Amino acid sequence: MEIYPKINFKYSWIYDQTWKDLFGKKNYPSPRVILSYTKKMENLWRREEKRILQELSRITHLNWQEESINCYVVGKCKPFSDPLTLHIYENMPDYFVDVLIHELIHNLFIQPGNEQKTRRAWQYFHRRYKNLPFNTRIHIPLHAIHSHIYYKLFNEKRLKRDIKLISFLPDYKKSWQVVQKDGYKKIINEFTRRVGQS
Repeated sequence: MEIYPKINFKYSWIYDQTWKDLFGKKNYPSPRVILSYTKKMENLWRREEKRILQELSRITHLNWQEESINCYVVGKCKPFSDPLTLHIYENMPDYFVDVLIHELIHNLFIQPGNEQKTRRAWQYFHRRYKNLPFNTRIHIPLHAIHSHIYYKLFNEKRLKRDIKLISFLPDYKKSWQVVQKDGYKKIINEFTRRVGQS
């Protein structure tokens, strides 16, 4: 029986204060605002959770191993996958879901046993794109997988928004360019056919 984790949305005052100290108090959301936002995002996520997690597992040939994953929501941060941490996107609630999917793809790659299963795949991508920065190389399969999710479960408009919003970061911009040039389906195939091989 396959496991699909439940994403537990959490607020930690201590954790949030660390980000507040980093970003400064000016215009930093209050705990009440963060908690209210988190509740709304949880409701939005629950509608899509199962099919997103199932599709990520299916398309990558990787299994979720953990029964639950904590997702911390703070006022402001640089989102990352472990510990899974996101911030408020006030005017774009569905973009919160898109960023969460991005970080969950990272998280799927590092689930117990998956690093070993994907070793040959990553070796291939690091050789294939050796002239590109490391951060670009690791995002090429990720952005290809995320493209699949956009086309299968959402729409191209959200995909284009993602590409536009992240374009100020050169490594991410280049990764998206590679995916668009080489084709997300081909990249996913190059990744998955090496999954599980020793």
